[in-house]
Amino acid sequence: MSNRNLLSLELTTPVDDERPVYLSGNFCEWNPDVSDFEMKRVSKGKYKFTFAPEVTLPEKIEYKYTRGGWDFVELDTYGNAPSNRVIESLSGHYADFVPYWRQDGSTAFIKKLMPKVQVVSEKFEIPQLGKTRKIYILLPHDYDQNLDKHYPVLYMQDAQNLFGKGSSYGNWEIDKRLSLLAKKELGDVIIVAIEHGEEERFNEYSPYTVEKKGKGLGMKYANFIVRNLKPYIDANYRTKTERQFTGIGGSSMGGLISIYAGLMYPESIGRLMVLSPALWVSPKIYFDAIEFFNPLDTKIYLYGGGKESAAMIPNVKKMKETIESQGWDAEKIQIKLSTDPKGEHNEKRWGQEFPKAIEWLFF
Repeated sequence: MSNRNLLSLELTTPVDDERPVYLSGNFCEWNPDVSDFEMKRVSKGKYKFTFAPEVTLPEKIEYKYTRGGWDFVELDTYGNAPSNRVIESLSGHYADFVPYWRQDGSTAFIKKLMPKVQVVSEKFEIPQLGKTRKIYILLPHDYDQNLDKHYPVLYMQDAQNLFGKGSSYGNWEIDKRLSLLAKKELGDVIIVAIEHGEEERFNEYSPYTVEKKGKGLGMKYANFIVRNLKPYIDANYRTKTERQFTGIGGSSMGGLISIYAGLMYPESIGRLMVLSPALWVSPKIYFDAIEFFNPLDTKIYLYGGGKESAAMIPNVKKMKETIESQGWDAEKIQIKLSTDPKGEHNEKRWGQEFPKAIEWLFF
């Protein structure tokens, strides 16, 4: 169908540079840099485009903005790629806003608001396991300027995959995402990142003994976080020590040990970020949830993706229902369930969920 009335778009973005801005959509087979769909820069951070009368448009227009490629596509305030924009009229004027752009395939970030990454210890002792582990801390960008300020803390598993260059498994890019949260005044949180034990990761993160996998050491590992690591962090950094300001988080096996630790130590941990938890390891986790005593003021952020396994979304739903079925006061225990039918089991997807979980859990 050919459009007879002119359809025009106006874009405003605070990230202004010399790169052109293009429209890409179902009207150009989603090519990101077609010269016919380059927008006109009318002033700093402002662009306009009017579809030519001879351009054939679909009944329902879907589109995104790019800076010349999918490595430079528009991003939302969390640094994630938003859903396609939709217009169901072939005429009229529409105004859009893009807060950030992807940078060379990476998420957006604000350099001056990036957290300060420090090594707490190259070999922090885990007496419960007779081992040592490298531990990092990510401090708010202005931590050294606000000397009277104290911060909530989130203890996270799998430090190798969380920030900086990441690992061969991927990268959550939490350092970059924290800078965007700081722009929204949601970055006042300390992250303590614990490296996993490589080939010992499964056993250390599993509270349960699994056939052919060996003995589960998760109970000892969780005890280490609560009895050894948390007291050290509280003594050496300006933290809010109370349980309602103390969180634990991770994904997959890291998600399993995080929910287990939260259930076993509710007197110390009140915020749980549980992404794609490996609940398949043992059905006993559901019984442990039933035994979960006196949740006090607890918030649990649960996430599962539909392309991880057929059981992932049903399992996280079952966990939510199991906890809620105990009949506790809804003001004492809050559970937010986030699911994505297209979500895959990888660091990139968990990184996209991270800022949403931080905002809901702590702010």
